[in-house]
Amino acid sequence: MLKIAVQKNGRLNEGSLKLLKDCGIVVENGGDKLKAVASGFSLEVIFLRSSDIPEYVADGVVHLGIVGENALIEENAGVEVVQKLGFSRCRLSVAVPKDVAFEGLNWLDGKRIATSYPRATSAFLQKNNLKANLHLISGSVEIAPALGLADAVCDLVSSGNTLFSNGLKEVQTLLYSEAVLIKNKNLDADALFLADQLLFRITSVLNARKFKYILLNCKEADLPQMKSLIPGMKSPSIIPLATTGWVSLHSVIQEDDFWGVIDQLKQAGAEGILVVPIEKMVF
Repeated sequence: MLKIAVQKNGRLNEGSLKLLKDCGIVVENGGDKLKAVASGFSLEVIFLRSSDIPEYVADGVVHLGIVGENALIEENAGVEVVQKLGFSRCRLSVAVPKDVAFEGLNWLDGKRIATSYPRATSAFLQKNNLKANLHLISGSVEIAPALGLADAVCDLVSSGNTLFSNGLKEVQTLLYSEAVLIKNKNLDADALFLADQLLFRITSVLNARKFKYILLNCKEADLPQMKSLIPGMKSPSIIPLATTGWVSLHSVIQEDDFWGVIDQLKQAGAEGILVVPIEKMVF
C-alpha cells in the first residue's frame, strides 16, 4: 500500500483531499485521526504538520507527500519534486509597518525581522548583502512589530488581508510557492508502480482544469474560421444539424484564453455557445 503525507489541517489539507477526491480517491478523516485508509486506490494517508512532511518523505516513513514549496526550501530535505499541483498559492514576503517610509532593501540593514522562515530569509539577506537580526516566531508573526519585537516581518502572504489588519504593508517578495507532490528518492518497485498510477490520475485532473469543453452552432461556410479559433486537441468534432447548412462544432478551449476566444467566436458567427467543465483529460 502506498503511503502519502498531507497537512493535518488548513488550506493544504483541504486542497490535498479535494485533489484526491477528484482522482476518485475518498479519504474519511473524522475526528483527530493521524492516518486513514482511502477507498478507490491502495493508499494510506498520514496527517502531519506541514513542516514535518519533507523529513518523513526523505526518511522513507511515507512514500509521497503534498507540501508547499516554501516548506521544502525551509526544511532542505532530500526529496524529489514530482508535480506542481496548482493550489495553495502564496508568496513569502517582507512587510513593514504602514507608516514606514520604505525606499529600498537597504532599509532592512541592521533591522529586526520576525519570521517563521529563517533559512529563506537568511538566504535573501545574504544575497542582497544585508545584515539583520532574525527573531524566530512559530506563529502570529504579523503582530511582532506592534508588540515592539521587530521592525519588519517575513512571512507567507496569500490575499494580504492579515498584513493589512495588523497595520503592515508588503514591500518585497522573496519567493512564490504552491502545493507540490514530493516523493522519496529510493522507492521500491511496488511503491514506484503505485506512485506512477497515482501521478497519472493527478496529471489527468490537472490537465482537465486547464481546459473547457465547448459546443457551438455555426454555418458550414464559417467552419474554416471556427476551426482556426478552436482547433481542439487534434481537430474539432463536427455534427450536421437538422437545419440545412448548419453544424454543431465540439472542441476544447484553454481556460487562460477563454473570454478572448469566446468574443472572437461570436464575431465570427457562432451561436448557442455552451461551455462545460472537464473532469479528466488524458493525453
